[in-house]
Amino acid sequence: MNLQLHRIAKRSTYTIGRLYVENQYLCDTLEPAVNPTSHKLPKAIPPGRYSVVVTWSPRFRRWLPLLLHVPFRSAIRIHAGNTASDTRGCILVGRNQQVGKVLHSAVTLDALMQRLRDRPEGEGVFLTVVD
Repeated sequence: MNLQLHRIAKRSTYTIGRLYVENQYLCDTLEPAVNPTSHKLPKAIPPGRYSVVVTWSPRFRRWLPLLLHVPFRSAIRIHAGNTASDTRGCILVGRNQQVGKVLHSAVTLDALMQRLRDRPEGEGVFLTVVD
């Protein structure tokens, strides 16, 4: 299964994107800024292609997608949240209906998880991030 994240708005404190599953739009995304104003702030992940596995997240207490082999990073997940302060570098999913936010995040995450569950058994999952 191929997921694509196309970044469409890079702001100083956040990044908005669109997530596609097999070239079909699924939802909007929210990440930290690509180039944050401080080196202490989290950064959006670099463009590239990443393997994705679904693993148990002790922090969120549920099964969530985990990106593998993100350069200089670990524990990068796709999860629910609404603002850039809800992410430490992960990808939030939802609907970008307010500036700098994604809404309906929990419902959107459930829709993504259902798509991942419905894929053929043993099929790999890859996420391509495009600036």
